[in-house]
Amino acid sequence: MPSKVILVVLDGLSHSVAQHAMGHLHAWCDAGRAAFYRLDCELPALSRPLYEAILTGVRPIDSGIVHNDVSRLSRERSMFHYARDAGLSTAAAAYHWVSELYNRSPFVAVRDRHTSNESLPIQYGHFYYADHYPDSHLFVDAESLRLQHAPDLLLVHPMNIDDAGHKQGLDSPQYRNAARMADVLLADHLQNWVDAGYQVLVTADHGMNVDRSHNGLLPEERQVPLFVIGDAFSLDANARPRQLELCGSICQLLGVPHDKPYCAELLK
Repeated sequence: MPSKVILVVLDGLSHSVAQHAMGHLHAWCDAGRAAFYRLDCELPALSRPLYEAILTGVRPIDSGIVHNDVSRLSRERSMFHYARDAGLSTAAAAYHWVSELYNRSPFVAVRDRHTSNESLPIQYGHFYYADHYPDSHLFVDAESLRLQHAPDLLLVHPMNIDDAGHKQGLDSPQYRNAARMADVLLADHLQNWVDAGYQVLVTADHGMNVDRSHNGLLPEERQVPLFVIGDAFSLDANARPRQLELCGSICQLLGVPHDKPYCAELLK
């Protein structure tokens, strides 16, 4: 049966930190209401290429979004396109690169920061452009979109974990505490989302290293978490989802036609 979906991308969250810093999310797992998986991010382990990989299911080397300075509209079909083609509604509270990939490029803040246009792939949006934009504000942005528009597909994309990692590195209290704060903010909203009938996925684009960067092959850079919460998920501990299967799996949840790979074992 088709479901509404919320995808949360916690930018820059390494799997190793998600294993111990996300107490509320792990409480859902301990209660048998969620599952926790490890994904290997695609290469390069950079943000804009991996937004494209998550949202379209296409590897950076194939999409052509191969580094953060490739600033243009995506040439691929994203989960937003499939949802819109099926008559569903879409929204995002996200970094402005997401707007540049799927709505309009270049990003013009006075035009694009607050988006309400039913003809765009992402119809409703609050797009920020400062890496230190508070996660607390971003989650409120997302919830306001949900309450106002009841989108079938909502992307929630905060940046403070990544920002702390670039300033202080993987092995720093600032980075770990940014992850803990994101978990607290999720705790404010997660039950309401589930009660409203949403299936929720919480993941990351890439991780972080001790050099305060990411773009290599180290496990802490490539290994990212995936939490799934909702009654449409199998919660199968043996499932092995891949980052490139997130787009297709979300399309499966939405019940929309698509041609993307997906992880059947992740779903009921």
